[in-house]
Amino acid sequence: MKRLWLLFSQTVTLLLAAYFVVATLKPQWLGQPTATGTVAVLEAPAAGQETIAPGSLSAAVRKASPAVVSINTSTAARRNPRGGDPWFRFFFGDQGNQPQEGLGSGVIVSPSGYILTNNHVVEGADEIEVILSDSRRARAKVIGTDPDTDLAILKIDLDRLAVIVLGNSDNLAVGDRVLAIGNPFGVGQTVTGGIVSALGRNQLGINTFENFIQTDAAINPGNSGGALVDVNGHLMGINTAIYSRSGGSMGIGFAIPVSTARIVMEAIVRDGEVTRGWIGVEPSDLTPELAQTFGIKADSGVIITGVLQNGAAAQAGIRPGDVINSIAGEPVNSVTDLLSRVAALKPGSPARFALTRQGEKLTLDVTPGVRPRSRAAAR
Repeated sequence: MKRLWLLFSQTVTLLLAAYFVVATLKPQWLGQPTATGTVAVLEAPAAGQETIAPGSLSAAVRKASPAVVSINTSTAARRNPRGGDPWFRFFFGDQGNQPQEGLGSGVIVSPSGYILTNNHVVEGADEIEVILSDSRRARAKVIGTDPDTDLAILKIDLDRLAVIVLGNSDNLAVGDRVLAIGNPFGVGQTVTGGIVSALGRNQLGINTFENFIQTDAAINPGNSGGALVDVNGHLMGINTAIYSRSGGSMGIGFAIPVSTARIVMEAIVRDGEVTRGWIGVEPSDLTPELAQTFGIKADSGVIITGVLQNGAAAQAGIRPGDVINSIAGEPVNSVTDLLSRVAALKPGSPARFALTRQGEKLTLDVTPGVRPRSRAAAR
């Protein structure tokens, strides 16, 4: 009996000693807290693994940024006709003898190499070079431009092109987060973030047809033609202009919605140009002052203050003082509405116009012509 008790006591002693050693040197083996207060130490992800911080937009950037390119333009020197006069050079120096260089951005919208950008980025350029995010370079040719919306389509001949996904800008709402991607000041591809500050901005004097997305994402010189994308990395607009007193970003930037850009792009790729309807009128928003001047009792619509002789409107019977209420069944409440409705008409195909003339309602069939091409406004 004594032998069994001695064996038991020795075994218990050995087990207690082993427990003491393990508890002192390797407490984590027993599930006990370490000196740092944690059961186990968390290690960094192994190579190839990735962690994304909550709220990060890095996935959207990775998806969209490979399709955003930098555009360098150059214009040959335009020699001044009086540049050979020594007295002229003495007083004014050598003017117009230096080539002009420009900088902008663009977005690859097709595996075939079509690039969407601003017309003012490439207007008048003799050479256009496109630099991809992977540092490849290519000469680009202009497929077509549309100064009325300040859009242009370029094409490059390269393979393995990253293509951006076109989103639906009609679903944007004020407050949605957006990212602006481009090459400001030539420093390299840069991403800035903000929100949609306003929608449908017009009457800014930038383009003939204006329906801008306003954002506070920083947009600077060189960003023109770059991408405005949503949190999914889908293209929502083409960054075009800023409001600035210093030349840099002041938190008010404007982008052309992708809904407009898609229509222009498809027309240029298909026909080489954008064809819009035109009726030859001078419209004005209906104000109480104009209503009183023309003796009009209508409270909505657009008043016609001038009609081009022998134009489509004049031939259809539209007169100064008429108020246009709708076109092809679509209401017209502003000059912007009128321009957009008329531009969407197919030249040569009659459209029904609803008018108010001296208090009476009437309808006229107007056959629009082709809108003359115009130059983009200075920015």
